[in-house]
Amino acid sequence: MALLLFLLILLVPASNADWPPSPGYWPSSKFKSMSFYKGFRTLWGPQHQSLDQRALTIWLDRTSGSGFKSVRPFRSGYFGASIKLQTGYTAGVITAFYLSNSEAHPGYHDEVDIEFLGTTFGKPYTLQTNVYIRGSGDGKIIGREMKFHLWFDPTKAFHHYAILWSPKEIIFLVDDVPIRRYPRKSVATFPLRPMWVYGSIWDASSWATEDGKYKADYRYQPFVAKYTNFKAGGCSAYSPAWCHPVSASPFRSGGLTQQQYRVMRWVQTNHLVYDYCKDYKRDHSLTPECWR
Repeated sequence: MALLLFLLILLVPASNADWPPSPGYWPSSKFKSMSFYKGFRTLWGPQHQSLDQRALTIWLDRTSGSGFKSVRPFRSGYFGASIKLQTGYTAGVITAFYLSNSEAHPGYHDEVDIEFLGTTFGKPYTLQTNVYIRGSGDGKIIGREMKFHLWFDPTKAFHHYAILWSPKEIIFLVDDVPIRRYPRKSVATFPLRPMWVYGSIWDASSWATEDGKYKADYRYQPFVAKYTNFKAGGCSAYSPAWCHPVSASPFRSGGLTQQQYRVMRWVQTNHLVYDYCKDYKRDHSLTPECWR
């Protein structure tokens, strides 16, 4: 009997320990999926997009990448998409889902990023989250990067990635698991102007993979990303003043539950690979939220 129990233990996958605990709340369930053309339009590279059975495919080759943009700007809300990435050599390639007002405020814009940094054979993708406030294009780029190696292979299946943006905080979520919370500590360090939702694939060889060590290699083109299960809900820029911001938790006032904080700590303990606030080579006088 003892031998049988021992064998059963060996046969049970240990991978559950590598997955985050339940967050206890699933914000994505509060928003209906929409078809691509209901909420978005092609922004650039239309010849590098195709839509089939509600999934949008975009790709990068030597001639061009591709991008899309939401029809409406928002002043707060929940923005998500299920994404599947390409396997193999993808160094130098960025697959992104993000908020921005760069076209409305060129050279002086805000941006909230989920970016997948391409990789080389046998190495995992890096998921980079980032926040820019007023002026990432003015020559004084102040990024607020936190980077993760995920607890799953994002090339094997679709997973849901989301940004929840309210006037109080920004929450980044993966399959409804909060991985990062960026609170509003001052007006100067938080984006408050309306933003649109974007997605894109493009060549960022100068910095994307190991600080530019590995470049995009077009022998492996096209580089493909698939998006589906689009969700965008909240207060648009045209909503009445009484429109209430959405929450990442059951608390209507916003914030995370204790269980959500626990799972976020689990992710950051086990899967965080870079935190700008802990990079002592950086000038943190430019990121006062790191020491306040």
